[in-house]
Amino acid sequence: MRNIIVSLLLFVATVLTAQEVQVDQQYICPPCNSTCDTSTYSKPGVCSHCNMVLVRKDLSKTIAFYLQDGVEVLDFAGPMEVFAYSGYEVFTVSEHKKPIQSQGILTVLPDYSIEDAPKADILAFFGGNAQKAYKNPKVVEWVQKQTNIQYHFSVCTGAFALAEAGILDGQVATTFHNALQGLRENYPKVDVRSNVRFVDNGNVITTAGISAGIDGALHLVAKLQGINAAKRTAYYMEYDNWGMDNGLVLSGDNPYTERISIEDLKTYTGSYQYKNEATLSLELDSKGQLYAMVDNTVYPIYYESEDLFSDVGGEPVFFKRNSTGKIIGYALTSEGKLFRKLE
Repeated sequence: MRNIIVSLLLFVATVLTAQEVQVDQQYICPPCNSTCDTSTYSKPGVCSHCNMVLVRKDLSKTIAFYLQDGVEVLDFAGPMEVFAYSGYEVFTVSEHKKPIQSQGILTVLPDYSIEDAPKADILAFFGGNAQKAYKNPKVVEWVQKQTNIQYHFSVCTGAFALAEAGILDGQVATTFHNALQGLRENYPKVDVRSNVRFVDNGNVITTAGISAGIDGALHLVAKLQGINAAKRTAYYMEYDNWGMDNGLVLSGDNPYTERISIEDLKTYTGSYQYKNEATLSLELDSKGQLYAMVDNTVYPIYYESEDLFSDVGGEPVFFKRNSTGKIIGYALTSEGKLFRKLE
């Protein structure tokens, strides 16, 4: 699992373009329950202890998942996969530390109760017997007392807990399709929307039911780390159905607004030299994603800036042009060997 996560963490494209690293930036190893969890580094790279890719400390987040008895498995497990792969520290909270059952099947032992849970950057609620949370005055009071929360996040009927705490007042929100009317009727201060996978108000993100939580989590990763970090996570999760534009984004930090056009991407397509005298083909799929076809296997290639791209492992790909601006090949380092484009 950890070897997979290595390939999924934030790509430091701006560093790889030969820019100097700011001296005040610190890098840390994503949580792996080892001694290196407390280590800090002055530049990007790989942890010398566990070989995980380092993450900028200011981009690392802690996320509290509130789970109630009967919580829907995929409601929390899907986003948990996304956030873990993206290098965040996730911990679970419930009213008590007693074991709870997800859908009466999966037994979960919460890490903390609402009495001793540490502060988190992000607070998340999920559906499945959600009234156990939002009809519990102790839980609602706990939510209201949380300070310095950067983002509130909900999946499915987890939105009711945020609504009950007043966090959704004056906000646009969504929830599970069977619960939309109930959210409208019980919380008239909330502008409830249907037929949308998630709604982003800026610091409050609500999603529709069950699998939609994955979309919302990927969207939050895109906001925090950039769209390519989210794309890599979706790729390694084999979540092929992620539609980046299937949510309602009302915030000013929309991560999808600045994307290279399909017409510009077409200039990079074609056949190229590859390692060991082999060749590869760069093609565009129906969604406008550039990918390399190597030995009948598809590998996405992600646009970073100008002629700089990155591969699925976060390694840079530098495309080169001739004096007339025509693409003539690519290199794997800025001044490295040129793999020529074949006519």
